[in-house]
Amino acid sequence: MKVAVIQMVSGRKIEANLYAASELLKQAAAGGAELVLLPENFYRMGGKRGWLALGQQNTSPDGYLREFLSRQASSLGLWVVGGTLPTTEVDIQERAPLPDRVFTSCFVYSPEGAEVSRYDKMHLFDVDVDDGTGRYRESDTYSAGGDQPVIASLPDVTLGLSICYDLRFPELYRALSELGANVLVVPSAFTYATGQAHWEVLLRARAIENQCYILAANQGGAHSSRRRTWGHSCIVDPWGEILAQIDAGPGVIFADLDMSHLETLRQEMPVLAHRRL
Repeated sequence: MKVAVIQMVSGRKIEANLYAASELLKQAAAGGAELVLLPENFYRMGGKRGWLALGQQNTSPDGYLREFLSRQASSLGLWVVGGTLPTTEVDIQERAPLPDRVFTSCFVYSPEGAEVSRYDKMHLFDVDVDDGTGRYRESDTYSAGGDQPVIASLPDVTLGLSICYDLRFPELYRALSELGANVLVVPSAFTYATGQAHWEVLLRARAIENQCYILAANQGGAHSSRRRTWGHSCIVDPWGEILAQIDAGPGVIFADLDMSHLETLRQEMPVLAHRRL
């Protein structure tokens, strides 16, 4: 399967971001991709106002942002992992978000435009970072999703779904591999400071320890005078080798996933079968 990962530098204007996303998706399709991953918050970066209203607009598949992703998938004939968008719809475990909060949700769309899977971000980024923003508290705006891993079964691969800060919790990725995931997706908006320190090493570690491909789409640039993201979106193979990467700014990268290579690696070094704990 040929895959593409999209990097963006989304701003506060939704229409401009959607136009940019649509153009990058067209580039991915023109490059022969069958599966494409968008970054976290592809539709908007910055500001807390309006999140609840946006979530309420996306309580059903015909919501504004969900319909956009469905239309892109069907018009281009792509599998689309739609980065993240806010929703107040009850999640798959019938958990509702807290009052005045939204879920940050990742939807997977088939080439026919059907929603085939949904994951609500488990781990919220409530940390202090030595950068222009300093204090990040996702729990001020978002509710955490449920505690069950989510996969999406495609004809040729099984996706394990995760979002950004999830990357620091290896138990999630082990659970996804136990469910049969062989490709892990990580739509993200890693800060410049944390990305510079940990982005690549965490991605390569998750790929190596689970013997999976990883598709990691990041935001990559200056969104305001106070907010800068790391970029370096990449595609990693099960041996931890980086197959494709982009530094900063918007763009599309491609790679071919060789599932026979993955299966051979798992047979020759069956670390998942050797687990003792």
